[in-house]
Amino acid sequence: MTGAQERAWRELWPALGIENSEAPLDFTAAFGRDAPVVLEIGFGNGESLVALASAHAERNYLGLEVHPPGVGHLLLCCEAGKLRNVRVICDDAVQVLQRRVPDASLDEVLLYFPDPWPKKRHHKRRIVQSPFVELVTRKLKSGGIFRLATDWQPYAEHMLATVGSSPVLQNESATGDYVDRPASRPVTRFERRGQRLGHGVWDLAFRKGRK
Repeated sequence: MTGAQERAWRELWPALGIENSEAPLDFTAAFGRDAPVVLEIGFGNGESLVALASAHAERNYLGLEVHPPGVGHLLLCCEAGKLRNVRVICDDAVQVLQRRVPDASLDEVLLYFPDPWPKKRHHKRRIVQSPFVELVTRKLKSGGIFRLATDWQPYAEHMLATVGSSPVLQNESATGDYVDRPASRPVTRFERRGQRLGHGVWDLAFRKGRK
């Protein structure tokens, strides 16, 4: 970590960080208000999360990230933007969802550009698997949305097949496949780099509600 990121952990984490524990989260207490909760899984350096929180002060944003430097960078961005609607957990996303996030408590779940694990022998490491989709679905409120994006077409096809097989999630695409990039999703530095290299980007959106 950089010196600034280390300072962020010392000085900013106590206000914006949520410590690991087994206790279920009380979002009203954690954010100091009752508002819609959006969870971003694996936010990296926090670029998209900060942009969303800045643009939508009426929403609460919870970020999950396992890498401390990325958490430190996000905390610094929150300080610079004087954001009060962001909280952070530094832990494994699946464990947090299983142990701490109450069922039917999230308005949106965001999973942008997760590791595609392109080699076939590594596909089992992909986070988007049927048990994970079932877990996310349980945590969404009725009418809540699961948004995903990737710049790896085979992973996009895997996401479409895996999430699309849920008996509870409805594809928001009129054509039953991918959606246009939502205006609310910031174009990150990672995505801009991919565009310069000629990579495509595939967005998906699924709403919780019986088919």
